[in-house]
Amino acid sequence: MTSTKCQFITTILFALIFSHIFFTADAQVLRKRTTTLMGSRFDISIVADDTLSAEANIDTVIAEITRIENLISDWKETSQVSAINRNAGIQPVKVDSELFELTKRAIRLSEMTNGTFDISFGSMEKVWKYDGSMTEIPSAEIVKRSVAKVGYKNIILDSLNSTIFLKLEGMKIGFGSIGKGYAADRGRNVMRARGIDAGIVNASGDMSTWGTQPNGKDWKIGITDPRDTRKLLGTITIKEASVVTSGNYEKYIEIGGKRFSHIINPLTGYPATGLSSVTVIGPEAEIANGFSTALIVLGERAGLEIIKKFPDYQCIIVSDKGRITTSDRLNKRNFRLK
Repeated sequence: MTSTKCQFITTILFALIFSHIFFTADAQVLRKRTTTLMGSRFDISIVADDTLSAEANIDTVIAEITRIENLISDWKETSQVSAINRNAGIQPVKVDSELFELTKRAIRLSEMTNGTFDISFGSMEKVWKYDGSMTEIPSAEIVKRSVAKVGYKNIILDSLNSTIFLKLEGMKIGFGSIGKGYAADRGRNVMRARGIDAGIVNASGDMSTWGTQPNGKDWKIGITDPRDTRKLLGTITIKEASVVTSGNYEKYIEIGGKRFSHIINPLTGYPATGLSSVTVIGPEAEIANGFSTALIVLGERAGLEIIKKFPDYQCIIVSDKGRITTSDRLNKRNFRLK
């Protein structure tokens, strides 16, 4: 299941965020830096008492995200995830407790979403290409073979020895679907531990917020309209929450006049259809990440049934025909359509 998040899906609206430095009456500073981490754009915004401390804290967030990338990247040969993949079908690999627990939570997400979220999607990566080189739909046999080694139930965890083993040779795991959300959460949590009361870590649309703007108001987040990415579907006002959007409108291929999303159903091997975007709001970007990907695959009705079971999370669903549906618990006062 490829689940690369669409760049710039979720946009921070408040005007302060675009200012390099902005002082308020109590001398607080909102400092923002844009950089590339984990192969994606990150916008890190920190509210602090002065510019120097804000910049130093942004450095700390960047260092933490870099550490996570080195741990979970499946394209860095030195990472523990790469070691797990190299030893698929051969032997278990001892890993740090952090990676073990992240994998454990990912498997739990797979269980909660009936397998529509699955970190073992790696063996499908070369079937659907989104670089402009693909001119025809892969055969049913090729697609069938691509999912033969996908299945979270074949990820074997040994908590006593802190090892991860992939049962099938050629099987691969990857954290492209929740890794940036996890990194955003970690950036936020590190800042909280240092006594930084407010900020946003925006990992290409996987966003963790805490505290408030320097003027005391909650953060206002814009949700991109999947029918026209130059416009906003609406805005949502949040505090101490994460917002993640998955969509099929920025990375796709067209063959024979039909559009194929980059989000693949790990159960069938075919691109998900029916929905243009799903935004999930909740406490953790990591979990919201998994839900938003799964809901794109599940579709509107089944997706709403899944999210209904988790009261801390809400969603905004846009169908490929432009219909907007929200989960029952979404605070309508905080979500405004444009």
